[in-house]
Amino acid sequence: MAAPPIIIKKKVSHGGHHGGAWKVAYADFVTAMMALFIVLWLMNSSKQIQVAVGGYFKDPTGTSKKVGTNQSGSGENFQLTKQNMVQLKEQLQKRIHKINDLEKLRKNIEMTVTSEGLRIELLESEKGTFFESGRSDLNRSGKDLLALLAQQLAQLPNRISVEGHTDAKPFTGKGNYSNWELSTDRANAARRLMQLSGLGSDRISQVRGFADQRLRTSLDPLEASNRRISIIVQYQPNDANAPDADNSPEKAGGAPAGESTERPSAEKPPGE
Repeated sequence: MAAPPIIIKKKVSHGGHHGGAWKVAYADFVTAMMALFIVLWLMNSSKQIQVAVGGYFKDPTGTSKKVGTNQSGSGENFQLTKQNMVQLKEQLQKRIHKINDLEKLRKNIEMTVTSEGLRIELLESEKGTFFESGRSDLNRSGKDLLALLAQQLAQLPNRISVEGHTDAKPFTGKGNYSNWELSTDRANAARRLMQLSGLGSDRISQVRGFADQRLRTSLDPLEASNRRISIIVQYQPNDANAPDADNSPEKAGGAPAGESTERPSAEKPPGE
């Protein structure tokens, strides 16, 4: 009887387990490549994008560079001083100048630091710049500018007052409607749009209409720039650094800042 066949099995020995070291190396390589592509993209991006990206890495929360302070946290943690008001003025001017549609309006926007705070004035021209002629309806330029201001001022804790002014030309063609009504209606229109654009309702301290009682150009009462809207970013109540009242633009017999505007109707509205 034949012997059963003998089967010889060879055991193949493999190298030891390599572990996950290659995964770490690969992840490092991918990260380095991504960083390279980001750097190359930034080098070919606009200055505005470069500043924005750099600002994010310096301050991911976006709160440490609020206007008027270098402290992190919400806008309620600081007060605007006289010096910071100047800084706010410069920043607002830069923002306006960067918007092409508003650049042409530069001569119709004036900003001055006064005893009340930062006064931003939107001056009308003969053809109307921010409002429809003889009406309280804002045009496209007025809406765009007020929306921009509202977004910037919404970051601050300061209260804001809005004033309406007209020239000395009597308002005609609308019954008892006079410059008093028009100046107040325009101030209210500005206030409404700013609130719709992000400014809290609790931030508005006053809405005042002065008709032609605070002319910007008293030597020419009919000058178009007498028709204007004034937005005042007020100092905080305890701001000891506010400038003296002598710097106020309301020098020549102007009514006090908190004076009531309930006055008899004066037939002297904007000559639009």
